[in-house]
Amino acid sequence: MSALPTAFSIRDVRIFPNVVLAPMEGVTDLGFRRLIRSIGGAGLTCTEFVPSSSLAGVKDEGRAFEMAAFDPDERPVSIQIYGRDPDIMAEAARVVQGLGATICDINMGCPSKKVCKNSGGSALMRDLDLATAIVAKVRKAITIPLTVKMRSGFDGEDRNGAELAWRCQEEGAEAITIHWRTRADLYGGQRQVDVIAAAKARLKVPLIGNGDVIDPASAEAMMRETGCDGVMVGRGAMRNPWSLLQISQHLQGLPLTRPEPMEKRRVLLGFLESLRPGFKSERGALGRFKKVANHFTAGLPHGTELLRASVLRSQDIDEAVTHVDAYFALYARWADGDGSAFEAALAAA
Repeated sequence: MSALPTAFSIRDVRIFPNVVLAPMEGVTDLGFRRLIRSIGGAGLTCTEFVPSSSLAGVKDEGRAFEMAAFDPDERPVSIQIYGRDPDIMAEAARVVQGLGATICDINMGCPSKKVCKNSGGSALMRDLDLATAIVAKVRKAITIPLTVKMRSGFDGEDRNGAELAWRCQEEGAEAITIHWRTRADLYGGQRQVDVIAAAKARLKVPLIGNGDVIDPASAEAMMRETGCDGVMVGRGAMRNPWSLLQISQHLQGLPLTRPEPMEKRRVLLGFLESLRPGFKSERGALGRFKKVANHFTAGLPHGTELLRASVLRSQDIDEAVTHVDAYFALYARWADGDGSAFEAALAAA
């Protein structure tokens, strides 16, 4: 079986390993990206999408510059912007470049009603002329690399991702990410990666495959079935923050890191601590922690009944920490072979 690629370049920016953390609304803020970077495996990180109108000064939408913030040593890093007005998008891209981002990424994949009702995100896939006009205008406005993220189409009747990807390349996009889902699929649908494969056959720039890449097996399947140059990991990173590291290790033929229970505890509590400075209130930090913990617990034994439920009931951070400590004490016993470790806690739950 032929070896898979382990790196690619966006112009002169080398992406190694070729595993990218997906931009996710309300998830990939600075704290979460620090969590992933502390574990390793991401060759490129990306902010959650930022409204172009806010960066361009057209509207005051609150947290735009906070959403675009990144650490000085977070390299390479991409800031993703969304919108439908080419001039406003171009001005926002200039701001992105001024902030020092390595790459500017255009969002043509977000399926949310809020974004699509204003003809942004994946709604642009219904108007290829407007989509390519945005790319052309942004390309002329900045000198840093430009990339585009999209879905395979707006719906099953018009899966035009390969055509849009080629048009974006021709207007100056230097890498493309395609998610196999259409906008109509939202977060469901039946896996079809043919559009990604078709785009790869047409493109000269790197192509990143996205959609249900959650572990080494799914990453390898995406790459072998489509020929893509790298993979993007989204929700899988919330369920298992080690997934990017494990995928990158697999692609390089290295032994996989399998975190011990206390390492998982350390990372989860470290993430909670990292949230505190970024929120004005403890309630805000706790709310974000609950959102990530809700996914993080999915792969843990009895994580839903014990850890997830207790964290969601927590009224303050100290209570959440107490519940995390209690769960992982039981987890450590279970991992050491004590089959009854969870019994009393489950009975009381």
